[in-house]
Amino acid sequence: MSQLVGREQDLAELNALISQPGGQFILVYGRRRVGKTTLLLHWAQQSGYPLIYWVASRDTAAQVRLSFVKSLWNWVYPNSQSIPRFESWADIFDLAAQLIKGKLGEEDRIILILDEFSYAAESDPSLPSYLQAAWDHRFKNSNVILVLAGSHLGMMTELMSYQAPLYGRFTGQLPVEPLPFSSLNRFLPGYSPQERVEVYSVVGGIPAYLERFNPNESVGANVQRLFIRRTGMFRSEPFMLIGDVVRRETQTYEAILKSIAEGNRTSKAISNALGLPSSHLSPYLQQLDALHLIERRIPATVAPAKRRVSRNSRYHLVDPYLRFYFRFIAPNLNMVELELSDLLWQRINEQFSSYVGATAFEELCRQWTVEQARAGKLPFTPELVGSHWSATEQVDVVAINWREKAILLGECKWLQDAIGANVVKDLVAKSAHIVSVEEWKIFYVFFSRSGFSDAAVAEARKIDARLIDLSLLIKDLDSSANAY
Repeated sequence: MSQLVGREQDLAELNALISQPGGQFILVYGRRRVGKTTLLLHWAQQSGYPLIYWVASRDTAAQVRLSFVKSLWNWVYPNSQSIPRFESWADIFDLAAQLIKGKLGEEDRIILILDEFSYAAESDPSLPSYLQAAWDHRFKNSNVILVLAGSHLGMMTELMSYQAPLYGRFTGQLPVEPLPFSSLNRFLPGYSPQERVEVYSVVGGIPAYLERFNPNESVGANVQRLFIRRTGMFRSEPFMLIGDVVRRETQTYEAILKSIAEGNRTSKAISNALGLPSSHLSPYLQQLDALHLIERRIPATVAPAKRRVSRNSRYHLVDPYLRFYFRFIAPNLNMVELELSDLLWQRINEQFSSYVGATAFEELCRQWTVEQARAGKLPFTPELVGSHWSATEQVDVVAINWREKAILLGECKWLQDAIGANVVKDLVAKSAHIVSVEEWKIFYVFFSRSGFSDAAVAEARKIDARLIDLSLLIKDLDSSANAY
């Protein structure tokens, strides 16, 4: 089993749910390998309550029913060789209620986890309706803590929709998110801050991926072993991930993700790259956005009243692993098949530094800004944190408060050399093209992998700018994570 790292808040929320009396019906969902099962089993174990755990598989409806009955029967009769068969989920849930009541009594609590529930619902679409009836008539007024978990985000979120049989039944929902950047130190304690940012740009905060990284090998050696060998474990991951999120037309979704990873950020650019009309792509983009595989970003400097109708939007891949795979691996699968991993890594490495800077580093700088705002350490409380772009300017980090007419502008540089005074002067010059310098209070922050030159420090003092090097960035992010 994977180690449990960085899940204190998730555990606290689950414990808060079961601190309430009576039956609980909890929905837990998240992308593949994010650590749902590890979290749930750890939580169930530390709760002290009896546990029945069942994980569904892709199988026939009859086999799925039999598998669930085995889990129930073996909990009560661990040495039994005879497992009864049932043709109806209604009868199976009746059995579950009777077995639990018979072994524990009416006052005792028990946790019943149905993992990968979406597989079971796929095999028998009537299952949610039977479960609804079982909850309403068997478990709602009992002491059963019923948990549905799954990786198929599309199907799991549909369980909460208005037209779904289980609508309104859940007493709690927990989306399990990737771990924060601060958790990487637990997986890769020997890595430098720079190396951890590089790893984060490749796999983000997915525990199952991070566990595969060998801290005694370089980032490049790990990427070669895990991604660009024919036997690498991550080669088939994108297709399983996408299949877990959407039910059909996966090729179209894959093509859209690949196009965005290649740098096509607008609906028009994506449609041109794929040879499809923009109107045809719109439902796919909306679905990918709703499932948090992509996000539609609008410049932070667009006024709130105009954000909903703004056409100045760009699409970005949210998942670092998919972003890295479709950017570097998918276009070069022929080299993977020919086992040219050294050559492929050499070519990736030529662009890797700029890739890290434009993805993970900028995102961490924006996250730093959010955390500083939460801690009250910015000169104002921003309404929004993002970035800015126009036909002439681009600013990596923007925090803005429209009512107070206050704005924070930030520049991020993932360079081997220290930031020079010219970077400071350039950002100040840009500000006049973004907001009115007479009407707005403008603040500045600069982020650098390699520190700042004496001239940059002197120039920054003139405008009272904050200078954040990589070690301070990570220290602040770690402190923020420990504060929650």
